[in-house]
Amino acid sequence: MGKERLWTKDFVIVFIFNFFIMLAMFLLMVTISGYAVDEFNVSTSTAGLVAGIFIVGSLIGRILTGHQLSLLGAKKIMYIGTAMFIVTYGLYFIAGNLPTLLLVRFFNGLANGVATTAVGTIAALALPKSRRGEGISYFSLSFVMATALGPFMVFFLLQHITYQTLFMIVFGLVLIASVFTIFVKTDNTTVDLSKEPKPKFEWIDKNAMPIGVVVLIICMTYSTVLSFISLFAEEQNLVATASYFFLVYASIILITRPVTGRIMDQRGANIVIYPSFAVLALGYLALGQTSSGFMLLLSGVLLGFGYGNFQSITQALCIKVADAKNVGLATSTYFIALDFGLGVGSYILGTLVPTLGYSGLYSSMVVLVVLGIIVYYMVYGRYERRRI
Repeated sequence: MGKERLWTKDFVIVFIFNFFIMLAMFLLMVTISGYAVDEFNVSTSTAGLVAGIFIVGSLIGRILTGHQLSLLGAKKIMYIGTAMFIVTYGLYFIAGNLPTLLLVRFFNGLANGVATTAVGTIAALALPKSRRGEGISYFSLSFVMATALGPFMVFFLLQHITYQTLFMIVFGLVLIASVFTIFVKTDNTTVDLSKEPKPKFEWIDKNAMPIGVVVLIICMTYSTVLSFISLFAEEQNLVATASYFFLVYASIILITRPVTGRIMDQRGANIVIYPSFAVLALGYLALGQTSSGFMLLLSGVLLGFGYGNFQSITQALCIKVADAKNVGLATSTYFIALDFGLGVGSYILGTLVPTLGYSGLYSSMVVLVVLGIIVYYMVYGRYERRRI
């Protein structure tokens, strides 16, 4: 018997939708701090708040959305999130002062949390269960492609256009993405309130949360890469090479994720995730010892394999361990852990920089990776039964 179909119409639609909204997000994420400084003459710390408050809004959006998926359905939530996207991206044109910009960024993040949680749920439901690990690996590539393309696009564009024109491009991307939502058919099963009582509010899935703790720990380590890699590269006189770091990182993910997702479906998560942990630890060691362009790009290769595959495998695991009716809540739980780790990690771990320096900080991330391995083994790894 042949394999169940992976690239269904709905899966393709949500893949394209996710790519466009993630591209829009990254086009502004990497430039909004500079915009705040240029337009409102704020300090760098305040500019960082302008960028970071988006993550806060996204986190709150995910917390609110997980419970509502079982009441309204993922498709309606996606429509709501898309409408919020259109409104909030439109508000950038009239955000004429810092407080207004902060509010727009917060609600833009809220829209992101709502929409992406719903879309991630639809993507999982559109996949055959026997190929869900492989499918989620493919779906997550929409995010990776946006990660690689967004920063390169925007740095090129801003040499030729104004911020207002950039806002127009981003708004256009969101409008294009919104058209695709019309054709989605897949939805989760919702609670019939006429036949059963309204379920109590839950913002996390209890079965998925143990995996979520592992996600939180490892995402804290990766937050140091997102936040400090440019400063580290400047310190090491590797700014020119650093521009290729995320391209190398994303390329490795594009190559390996479909393979590792297929292996997970066939043989379980352990055979993929333990090597990912090991390679991730090597990546941080290499980054900590970096003093040349070659070492910087090598660390990008190692982090791409380690962290990149860890992300997709743990997302699939959160859905796997949850009850069928809680796929949406499990997806929300995964993203809450991811957002929280990325959001607070750089703030907490950044306090180590004055003592350890950037090289010491990256080398010390091995300790957190080892902690992640231990927690993973305790909550899931030792219980897994491999599937042939």
